[in-house]
Amino acid sequence: MGIFCLRAIGATICFWLLSLFLPREKVDLKDLPKIFLASMLGLFLTQISFLKAMTITTPVDASIMTSLTPIFTMFIAAFFLKEPITLKKAGGVAISFFGVILLILNSVHAPNGVEHSHPMGLFLMMCNCLFFALYLGAFKPLVQKYGTVTFMKWMFLFSAIATFPLNFTEMTTINYTNLPNELLWNLAFTVICATFIAYFLVPIGQKSLRPTVVSMYAYIQPFIAAFVSIALQMDRLTWQKIIAAILVFTGVTLVNKSKAREDMQ
Repeated sequence: MGIFCLRAIGATICFWLLSLFLPREKVDLKDLPKIFLASMLGLFLTQISFLKAMTITTPVDASIMTSLTPIFTMFIAAFFLKEPITLKKAGGVAISFFGVILLILNSVHAPNGVEHSHPMGLFLMMCNCLFFALYLGAFKPLVQKYGTVTFMKWMFLFSAIATFPLNFTEMTTINYTNLPNELLWNLAFTVICATFIAYFLVPIGQKSLRPTVVSMYAYIQPFIAAFVSIALQMDRLTWQKIIAAILVFTGVTLVNKSKAREDMQ
């Protein structure tokens, strides 16, 4: 929770500082409540549910549950944006889903001290997927209306305001001067690369890609993790992983080539 709070505050500072060097863009007052809701779904509730779930869920179960996000996104985009659920899109999502499951079940996972997943943990992971899917599927028109920096500076500001009271004691009692340099570098990487830069790129993808396609690229993350694990000799390359990679990229390609709403008209 403390790391999430630092990420939210750090990214807020980065986005607002960057906005000072860009042309000023005014946000309509009527859109601020919508951006607040987008922030709660896309950042705050997504992170809170994930962090809590990870304390009572095994890594394998958590990874499998996370893989539900594109499935949820496909149906939510169909409801909010009237995006068609074509046979090619549904097939691509299914193929990639099975590929990710195959990868997860054949990878080495660092233990988190939990032997069995608590039902509440699985429920929270499902909520995590649903929250992010709702963000991708319901707020694309709002993302397209504003510039990336303008949208994300308000997103992270609302998220930081929501999370800071929950972490006030921890944030104010940490002796930052005594933190090891390695930890500070790790925190800096997490805030700048894994938060600021990563979330800077997400809205850019949302502007040009359909929500289901955006969510499908989350399936690439387990392969990056597996590649790093293999490179660090924490895991090994097997034929199962090769098949899983083929399934995932085949599915992503099918979803990318599926017909959009405008193609059906």
